[in-house]
Amino acid sequence: MAENVTSLFRATAAHSPSMAALTRAAGDGAGPIDFCIPVNPYFPTPGMWDEMSSRLRDIITYYPSSADTITSELCNLLQLPPQAVAMGNGSTELITWIDHLLVRESLAIPVPTFGRWTDQPMETGKRVDMFPLQESSGFALDLAQYAEFIRARGTRAAVICNPNNPDGGFLHKHAIVQFMDAMADLDLIVIDESFLEFADAEAEPSVVQEAMLRPNVIVLRSLGKNFGLHGIRFGYMVANPSLAGRVRSMLPKWNLNAFAEYVVFMLKEHGAEYAQSLQQVYRDRLDMSSQLASLPGLTVYPSQGNFLFVRLPVGAEGTVVRDRLLTEHRILVRECGNKIGSSSRFLRLVVRPQVDVRRLVSGLEQVLYGTRRGAAVPELANGTNYSSGTAAVDRLVGSTNGAGAPLAPQVQPMPVAAPMPAAAAASYDQSNGYGTPMPMPTPIPTPMPMPAPMPAAAQMPVAPAAAAAAPSPFAAPQGPTPPGVPARGGLTAAQVRGTNGLTPAPASGWPNAQAQSWPNAAGMGQTG
Repeated sequence: MAENVTSLFRATAAHSPSMAALTRAAGDGAGPIDFCIPVNPYFPTPGMWDEMSSRLRDIITYYPSSADTITSELCNLLQLPPQAVAMGNGSTELITWIDHLLVRESLAIPVPTFGRWTDQPMETGKRVDMFPLQESSGFALDLAQYAEFIRARGTRAAVICNPNNPDGGFLHKHAIVQFMDAMADLDLIVIDESFLEFADAEAEPSVVQEAMLRPNVIVLRSLGKNFGLHGIRFGYMVANPSLAGRVRSMLPKWNLNAFAEYVVFMLKEHGAEYAQSLQQVYRDRLDMSSQLASLPGLTVYPSQGNFLFVRLPVGAEGTVVRDRLLTEHRILVRECGNKIGSSSRFLRLVVRPQVDVRRLVSGLEQVLYGTRRGAAVPELANGTNYSSGTAAVDRLVGSTNGAGAPLAPQVQPMPVAAPMPAAAAASYDQSNGYGTPMPMPTPIPTPMPMPAPMPAAAQMPVAPAAAAAAPSPFAAPQGPTPPGVPARGGLTAAQVRGTNGLTPAPASGWPNAQAQSWPNAAGMGQTG
């Protein structure tokens, strides 16, 4: 591809350029092999593409049905009450309305993560408390430490992405439910499950059923990623009906397009193919991880998403690797230097079929090692200044070194350490962790002390009988909600499953599961 195509990355700031822009810039009508956009490569099936193509004229000529009609059909498939669901024109639309309607003053989010969770609240003047995930622990999120961080800063809303983007870190269902109960006094908890259907570490990891029982929990889910249709822009949230209704009431009547409607109504006929596509992604992830891990100096982190987070060998810089892979090998990768909490030493690589992975590995070998394996090419760039594309975000990152907004008023400011010695500065790669050169010596904020990891015994689910007597491991002001009791104005499990006006639904499973072989409500495995 032409070298001028790489200039598109400098103009897009916090995100990669679109595939359409890259294809136009290439000048030959052909785009690169895509290891950047996290989408299911096996769904829709060729037959489904043919069916949509044959109906293209009708789909784009006429108005779609209302969002309520499309949502109702999706809920029939998911076996969820429509009152508890709101569909959006992509999960980003729902994140925007969640911020405007439900985040009052502050939001906590582990970083690195999906950029809209950091940028969106700051664009509307909220305080964003960023909890740094540590490379030394494989970017795993310690929920006990995260809870202590939220308490110390007085944050009123919290987000957990499961699996997290870009590292693919996964949390088991029981741990997330325990966290939700411990944080029951917060204004809002969002569990972003946009990539959860690509996880295979647990049979039914989704917390959608638990979210409907609580008045302050939203589960966000994507359709474009797992159905291989990013361009359609559709996703949904699940929450207590009163909470879901607040968001739904603000959405336009026709916020969903005709392609979204057509796909939602054809899904019930293709459950078996969808389940097979997920199984193939699981297999490809293992194979791709193994092949990448064989490259000298390349670190591959455990992932439950449809992508892998990798650290480049010493001496290799992400923007150089990205640009050379694109111009010399027509391979598009996601360099993560503009993600808060990451740097240009990291790439996120989407899981793809083995034939594409072999081409990626070959390209990386040539870019990183030249004609032989063994030592990375010493191509240190001058650094890439972080830019989110939003002035307020850039000012925050610049003034706090990416650590987030100032502490809540009731918390004393963090002390400042002495300037970093020259020897330590050299080991810090002359970088502030975001790919930006850092002049030395520079005062470095002393990290906030974190509690010891939660003992394994404390991570187990709390029995209902012991819930009232045993204090929460997260020092919450109240314990788990007893079975059958509404959670602060919420609904009981019986109400969610069919009484008091909600659409009847079994506890698990999808309609016609045995006949259609559609995956269960969490997208995992088979029912029937």
